[in-house]
Parts: sequence; structure tokens; C-alpha cells
Amino acid sequence: MITTDILIIGAGPTGLFTVFEAGLLKLRCHLIDALPQAGGQCSEIYPKKPIYDIPAYPEILAGDLTDKLMEQIKQFEPGFTLGERADTIDKQEDGTFIVTTNKGTKHHAKVVAIAGGLGSFEPRKPPISNISEFEEKGVEYIIKDPEIYRNKRVVIAGGGDSALDWSIFLTDVASEVTLIHRRNEFRGALDSVDKVQELKDAGKIKLITPAEVKGIVGKDKVEGVAVVQNGSDPFTIETDHFIPLFGLSPKLGPIANWGLEIEKNAIKVNNALDYQTNVPGIYAIGDVNTYPGKLKLILCGFHEATLMCQSAYKRIFPDKKYVMKYTTVGGVEGFDGTKKEAPKAVIKKIE
Repeated sequence: MITTDILIIGAGPTGLFTVFEAGLLKLRCHLIDALPQAGGQCSEIYPKKPIYDIPAYPEILAGDLTDKLMEQIKQFEPGFTLGERADTIDKQEDGTFIVTTNKGTKHHAKVVAIAGGLGSFEPRKPPISNISEFEEKGVEYIIKDPEIYRNKRVVIAGGGDSALDWSIFLTDVASEVTLIHRRNEFRGALDSVDKVQELKDAGKIKLITPAEVKGIVGKDKVEGVAVVQNGSDPFTIETDHFIPLFGLSPKLGPIANWGLEIEKNAIKVNNALDYQTNVPGIYAIGDVNTYPGKLKLILCGFHEATLMCQSAYKRIFPDKKYVMKYTTVGGVEGFDGTKKEAPKAVIKKIE
């Protein structure tokens, strides 16, 4: 059983910033995310997409924003349960909660903060009739451990950042990398497109365009894929793994069955006070919530996380009064023993 003060469902930007705000209040956090790494959409879907409305950053790449947030919260030593989806929640007699994931991992928390963005992400699967037969038998929709492709033949399908980035990365891992896209043009960062071109010219990536994978060949596992290129008859490419990277589809998932008030696939909250749901002790912040005037912006999620943590502190410590101190005055003291603070003023006598 993992125990914590605040259990955060979702490790996107809003969830990560919650760790910082909770840490200032000496509250410990643990995060659950169905994706294999922290960062949510910023890491999984568009890590190289520039964001222009983060305060103090005229422009910052989504992946870099995740890195900065992870650096900011390092002092507060958050725990992570990644690659697992929050499945069920049980409220205890003392008002605390036990949340269990789809893999059976249990978490006990005094407060639950749902920061699931647009919900749990499920892969967009290509329309291949027999693809489900080969899931976990050579078909992967999300790359969790690149080492399983060591010295293996890999076929990647897709034309966005994920397909480009993983094709580049796996050239140093796999014995053979083939990238298939239904168009000649790619929707990705220009430097990634240029890098794939460079690797193709060097013979390190096989590029097949315009083409589509129409079938999977194999008995007990993937042995090849059937490809149609520019209207040709299907031909087979032998491979050990097929990785279709067509993005992720957001869904509220099991959270929709937690007894929360839902409106248009979002969780209704009390925005006049603290972003609490209709269930005391469960909050919803960021894109997953809804209220009059809601804006789905990262910076709004940061604001909501700040107010939510104040309310969580009062719930956890009803007899304590918290006196807010500006970080410029009190500094930031981490659970790891480190402290960030402004240099002390030097007192010197003038003769």
C-alpha cells in the first residue's frame, strides 16, 4: 500500500505543479498516470511543440516544460505509479481514500486530486482486422521500454512527432527500422524530419511512402506486416515488432464511475472556492474539470492547483492555521533537506 497526503491522478503539467504547491505546505504527493512517463500530452503527443502562453517563457517546447517542472518538484520527492490507470476508489470511514489501479497497485491518501487532463489516453488503433490478436505479441501502441527492441526488426507507422522521434531513437537500438506513412509529407518538428531524411540517406532507416499497413502476418507472434504502397498489390515486410503511432484518444475512463458529477465528459467542480467535486475530499483541476467560464489552458491549471492545495491543507489539518509566506521571503525547503532562498542581506557599518 502506497501512502501519501495527496494522491494526484494524472502526471501532466497541472499534476506536476500540484506537487510544488503541496510541497510548500509540507504535504507529500504521489502521482498515477496511465502513460509510461510524466508529462501527459506534452511528453507523449507533442514534446517538440512550442507553447507561447507560459508566464516568463516567450516560447518553450512542451517537452522542455515537463523537464522544468520535474526539476522544480525534485526537492519534494514525489512518488510515481506510471503505466497504470486509476481504476477504483473507495472512501474509508475516516474520510481518506484507497485508489486501486488496473494492475492492482493500491494507494491510500487523505485527499485525491484528479488532474487527468482530457482523461486517460487510449491509443488510436489502425483499421487492421486482426491487430487485436497480436497485441502484446509484437504489436505495441506505446513504447514503454525501448530495450525490448534491442537487435530486433521494427516497423513503425505514423507521420507525427512520436513516429519520427521513435524511428530516430530506435536506429541505435533495433537491428532494422522501417517507417511507413500514408503520405510523403510528415507533420512533425522540422529537425526530426531532417534527421529521418539523413538516416534514410545513410541507410539506417527504411522509409516507405505513401503506404499503409493493411494486415499482420504471423502465428503466435508478429512475423511481418502486409503493406500497400501507392495502390500496389500487398507485399510483406518481415519484422519482429509493429508499432502504430497514430496518437492517443482521450477518455475519462473509470473515473466516470466514481460517483462524480459529470458534464460533457468533464468533472463539475466548485470554482468559487477550491475546485472540489461533489464528493468531499476529491478535487478536479486542469482540463479534466468544468465550471462557468472554464478555459482549458495550462496556466489556468496551475492556478487551480494552487487554490486546491490550500483547501487540501485545511482538510488534512483542520486545527492548524496556515500563514502564507512568499517564496521570495521564506524560500523553498524540500523534503530532501535542501533549501532555496534569497541571499541574506549583508550588514556593514559605514565609517
